Amino acid sequence: MNREAKIREIVMRYAKTGEAPGAGESLFETGILDSFALPDMVCALEQEFGISIPDSDLNPRKFDTIALIDAYLAARLK
Repeated sequence: MNREAKIREIVMRYAKTGEAPGAGESLFETGILDSFALPDMVCALEQEFGISIPDSDLNPRKFDTIALIDAYLAARLK
């Protein structure tokens, strides 16, 4: 499974709706996620990808789309 598919799987674990988001679709504006789900989703990303995401990065704008999450992780995994 590629990184984007893993991200999508994690997002869907915490989704408030059953809708699978497109890569550029806002997870928060569409109601797929809310700010309460963000810390849990980030914790799951940390566990899945073996990284540490600082609290200062817990901002919905950084994790608003699958594409933004993928880019963020790509930068952290270098």
